[in-house]
Amino acid sequence: MAVWPDCWGVSIRVTQERLAHVLGHPEMVGEEAHIAETLVQPEVVIQSRSDPDVRLYHRRYRSPAVGEKYLCAVVKWRGDDAFLITAFFTERPKRGEVLWKSG
Repeated sequence: MAVWPDCWGVSIRVTQERLAHVLGHPEMVGEEAHIAETLVQPEVVIQSRSDPDVRLYHRRYRSPAVGEKYLCAVVKWRGDDAFLITAFFTERPKRGEVLWKSG
């Protein structure tokens, strides 16, 4: 299991099972460093509209597989525990309350 910091300095648990799930999608292979960077230096963090315990970290990247898109890292928060659920590329940040925004 890995532990990656986020923009608030919180330790995000990244289990081998969840990382294998993410990397099971061809467009996500080799994106581990970008996922970690998205957590610690997101452009925007959104509160999920469907689950109040989920935060969506977004950062824009250019990927050979998908072109220029946002990488969205989905993190579940349970009290003092936070862990990566999944990560994927998307056209734009998801809707919801903005919790953090860069610059």
